[in-house]
Amino acid sequence: MPFVFMNFDGLTWALLGAALAASLAGMGSAMGVSIAGRAATGVLGEKPDLFGKVLVLQALPGTQGIYGFLVAVLLLVKMNWLGGNPTALTETQGQLYFAAALPIAIVGLVSGIYQGKIAASSILMTGKRPEISTRGITMTALVETYAILALLVSILMWTQLP
Repeated sequence: MPFVFMNFDGLTWALLGAALAASLAGMGSAMGVSIAGRAATGVLGEKPDLFGKVLVLQALPGTQGIYGFLVAVLLLVKMNWLGGNPTALTETQGQLYFAAALPIAIVGLVSGIYQGKIAASSILMTGKRPEISTRGITMTALVETYAILALLVSILMWTQLP
């Protein structure tokens, strides 16, 4: 028996999942990049020569949005939405598509924000001690691990979709 939350048809469930994967992960990245960017502008106001090091740190939280976009495209391709002749999906099948999108949607949102916070701290550290900026990159990349795991779960679920 299908999960009764909303009375959507299968295609609507699947499209909602794709939309959530792209939008929530994208929002997390946008917030994370913004958080890091505020720290970056402060550091660059004092030390403009650190632009390259600071830019790398600010860009790192942007990857979650890419992961969400990737999952959304994979779902759209699987349902032949991009081909112009979408596959008819039962409500249960649509909910499976929706479920496959949730790991990267939720983890992408949260990890993007937290990666931005770590990146901001790493940017401030780089402003004080530029020679240890790679340590900041390493600490910021650790948060990325969880976004990658969520991406992998979404992809593994995607491989089993009808």
